[in-house]
Amino acid sequence: MVIQTNQRPDEHQLAIIGRQLGRAPRGIEVVSATDGEGTPLVLRMAPIVDGKPFPTLYWLCSERLKIEISRIEARGVIKALETRLQEDADFLAAYHASHRDYVEARWRNMHATQREQVARLGYETVLRERGIGGIANWDQVRCLHTQYAHHLCGDNVVGQWMDKEYAVADCLP
Repeated sequence: MVIQTNQRPDEHQLAIIGRQLGRAPRGIEVVSATDGEGTPLVLRMAPIVDGKPFPTLYWLCSERLKIEISRIEARGVIKALETRLQEDADFLAAYHASHRDYVEARWRNMHATQREQVARLGYETVLRERGIGGIANWDQVRCLHTQYAHHLCGDNVVGQWMDKEYAVADCLP
């Protein structure tokens, strides 16, 4: 079960996230989704971390999901998805819509101070044009982990396909 939370992480969640990532987390704005036990699945990240644009709005932190999705990636699914994007105009249109949803969510979740910082540092164009996971070419798939993180928090056709084809969500409590 996935629960969208969009709440700042508490101390217990920060400790879990530290274990999940193997280091102290940086740039976390909120925990965007948890499983049925309250364990963080997806983090929403700040647009600027350490003075640089952070390309990933939604960061998949769940060990279970990372392992499951890595198994799927190892099967060569990204190449198959990119072929489908070239051959299926409807799927490509839905994928582009997923990127637009991601970019819009990034801007919608920025507060005024962050927008000013993005503009001052010269990263507005990058953050308005880069899609899911910071990808520039919206006809390619870089990483299924970022696609699935977006799926749990937004409208992502690749994540929907992963649930349909591989039942990814079934690995969650």
